[in-house]
This record gives sequence, C-alpha cells and structure tokens, in this order.
Amino acid sequence: MFEIIPIKGGINAPQGFYADGVSAGLKPPLSNGKNALDVAFIYSEEPLKPFTLFTSNAFEAAPITHFKHYVQGKKSNFVLINTKNANAMTGQRGVQDVCEILDSLKARFDFVQNPIMASTGVIGQYLPKEKIINAFGGFEIFAKDEYAHARAADAIRTTDAFSKEIALRVNLSNGESFCIGAMAKGAGMICPALATMLCFITTDALLPEDAGERILRECVKHSFNAISVDGDMSTNDSVFLFANGRSGAYDEQAFKEALSIVMHKLAMDMVADGEGASKLVAFEVCGAQDEAEAIKAAKALANSLLVKTALFGGDPNWGRIASTIGASGVKCAYESLSIAFDNIVVFDRGEICFDEEREALAAKVMQKESFKVSCDLGIGEGKFVAYGCDLGHEYVKINADYRS
Repeated sequence: MFEIIPIKGGINAPQGFYADGVSAGLKPPLSNGKNALDVAFIYSEEPLKPFTLFTSNAFEAAPITHFKHYVQGKKSNFVLINTKNANAMTGQRGVQDVCEILDSLKARFDFVQNPIMASTGVIGQYLPKEKIINAFGGFEIFAKDEYAHARAADAIRTTDAFSKEIALRVNLSNGESFCIGAMAKGAGMICPALATMLCFITTDALLPEDAGERILRECVKHSFNAISVDGDMSTNDSVFLFANGRSGAYDEQAFKEALSIVMHKLAMDMVADGEGASKLVAFEVCGAQDEAEAIKAAKALANSLLVKTALFGGDPNWGRIASTIGASGVKCAYESLSIAFDNIVVFDRGEICFDEEREALAAKVMQKESFKVSCDLGIGEGKFVAYGCDLGHEYVKINADYRS
C-alpha cells in the first residue's frame, strides 16, 4: 500500500535538485514594463544519467543532436533551457552554438558536468548566444527560495497561457517516502508522436536504471503520446526524467502510478492550454479490433480539423465523428458503431438517435469546458483514450504572426 499526496515546490520538491528562471532579453518586456523570464536551469547535486524521450520528427533540433552526440550515456548535473528560439533547422552551426554556450557555462561554474541544453520557440533562427551567456550572471544556483520553481516553469513558456508544474510525495507502507516534481511547456504544435513540448521531471526515488526508460515509455503512451492540439509535431519535443536516489525509497507500482499522475496532469494542461482553446475533450474508443486500432481511431478524432471546429462551434455533428473513424483505416461497421457525447447516445449500432431532444442535450454537453466523446466500434476488445481541444479564431491569430 502507498499514499500519493500533492505538495508544493514543483520541480524543486525532490531532494538535491535546484531550478530557477531569469531574463536574458529573449522575450519582449511584459506589459507592466518588467523583463519576461526566458532562460531556466535545473541543477542536480549528484551527476546522473537522465532517462529521455525525443521527437520522432526527422529534423530534430540542434540541442537534441548535441545531447545524442555529447551527453547520452554520461552523467550530467545541469540542464540549460531557453525559450523564444528553437535552434532547429540550423545545421552544424546550431550544434556548435550549443557547444559554445555550454562551454561558457562550464567556465563560469566549474562544478557543472556534461550539461544539457533544451530550446523551444521559432524554428530556423540562430541562437542569440551572447544574450544567453550573459544571463548566467543572474543564476543563483543554490538559492532555491520558495518561488524559484515557479520562475523556472514560467521561464520555459512560449505561447503558453499559464505555467505547467506539479509535485507529489509518495508515502510507502514501510514508512519511507520519495518525491516527484515536474514542469513542462506546450500549447501549440502539439501532435501525438511524443507531442510538441518540453518536459522535465525530477525525483529522489531510488529508481533502478533498468526500469527508468521502460516506465517512462509506459507512462508517455497514455499522456503526452495521447494528446493533440493541432496535429503538428515539432522538432524539439523532449522528456527528461532525472532520478538521484537521494530518498533511498522505491516501489515500482507506487512510482509508476505517481509518474503517470504527473505526466497525465501536464499533458491535460497542454491540451487545455491549446492556443486559443476553450474545451478539453477526451476521445474514448472502445470495441476496436485491438489496441492498435483503437489508438489509430482515437488519434484520428483528436487530430481532425473538422471535429475540432465542430467542438469550437458547439455543434454535436456526430456525422463528422463517424466519418473520421471510417476514414482512419480501422476495421469498423455501420451496424456495430455507437457514438455518444458524455452519456447522450446519438447513434446506436446502425440506429440514428439524433432527434431534437437529444441534439439539444448533446449541444448542452458541448458547452462544457471538458467532456467525453465515446465511440464503441462493437468489434473487439481494443480501447484507448486520446485527448484534444477545439480550434478557433484565436489559434489562427496566434500562429499567423508567431515570430513576432
């Protein structure tokens, strides 16, 4: 038995980790005249090998290439994160820029080992190296005041409307405990296949090296790999899990459940914060031939522009749901399909149930900030839940002039 409790502290909650955010002048000043936070760091007192997952986009960003070439397989104790500039599609110069920035970091802080860089922002621009390097002067690495975790989570935002962070304590039945803390960013260019995002997770659990990546992949399947805002996958998607073992405590079932809670919460924050989004929708597919078919259909619904615009308009157009499933390539049949908005069934195994009363009830469901679209294919045991949001005028406005 174990108990999972929400706590304060975000990514700094576990023992031995320090994170903060500063301003390097990468973002324009805020409306109140203050400088916006745009560079963050994470420092671990103990060097460790992070567990990682990266984008499947063929044009991975320079920081990911740098990590794979220079850090992977080694112990690291520092992560540098910048926003506003993705350092993607920048070729060898982009990788060299990362090397130069991290060399300057090591020259300033001699305790830094094999540092990692992560970037997010506009694709196709070279990093403003001098601004980032000058920001090192504002790093108070060991300060760890009560607001430091919030500054770090704020500093990694791009078009995010709010910061995304969480911390949990897990109390085990033997009296031992460990903590997990995390922060993430993501609001646009979100598509299953990791999802466009940066996510950093710290834990003082004594996580076995041979279990970390396996558990991380299991948890990402139903969190970051199950969400979509706009169907576009970025070049910088990254998940980092840092475990220092400081607590001396571990239980696989407890750790997996806690990590699942952390990643699911951050994933739902991303969908809810989808650029201009007003509705968070779960697309539940069951009765598919197998899980792979259920995943395919659910993700097709989460990605469909026609479905997303119907969500925005509050139109319970179940025909778009059916059409998307039929076009997804999964095994399905008119006679076995059922569709419901929450508990309002609108199509039931070949029977149209969409009279005026049910249309009104379904439309009422679609006015809620969060609801579920259920599709039973009636064929097998496969099931999966994908998550998406509506797509409206604000998304177009934000992305029409993103570089500004």
